[in-house]
Amino acid sequence: MKAQYVRLMEALYFICAAIGGLCLVVVTLIIPYGVFTRYVLNSASAWPEPLSVLLVILFTFIAGAACYRGGVHIAVTMVVDAMPSRWGQPLRYLRDAIMAAISVFAIVWGIRLVEVTWDNTIAEFPFLSVGLTYLPIPVGGFITLLFVIEQVWIGPPGRDSIVHCEPVSAD
Repeated sequence: MKAQYVRLMEALYFICAAIGGLCLVVVTLIIPYGVFTRYVLNSASAWPEPLSVLLVILFTFIAGAACYRGGVHIAVTMVVDAMPSRWGQPLRYLRDAIMAAISVFAIVWGIRLVEVTWDNTIAEFPFLSVGLTYLPIPVGGFITLLFVIEQVWIGPPGRDSIVHCEPVSAD
């Protein structure tokens, strides 16, 4: 059962990292386009800025969950890493309990936010529900909670995990 859970978390981690990377690439491409249309063409496009904000929301909650699993979310690991090693395990449990509480908060209040804003639309994208744009909050909270469960139940990802894989070099 643990091996199946780890495989599922590996796949979920990969999906989160891929979504985060894609969001960064798209934001990196559309912001210069917005600047170009505004200052070179003197005819600003209305959509690059709000789309960038939506992608950053998606990136924050989905890639943030991946960072937690990978142990590279500085805000989560900084205090634990700075303490003496004898405090390590109790502080890791405290860290995981706090992360679980934050995740549950994001799930509960994120769902509420999605429900309250579902019928609103974004001016630049009238086909897009505001509630849909807030959906990464509870989804990211749920994914983070799954990663917290993995940390407590199984432990951090092993050395053979995708978390520790280096990118393939072009050389």
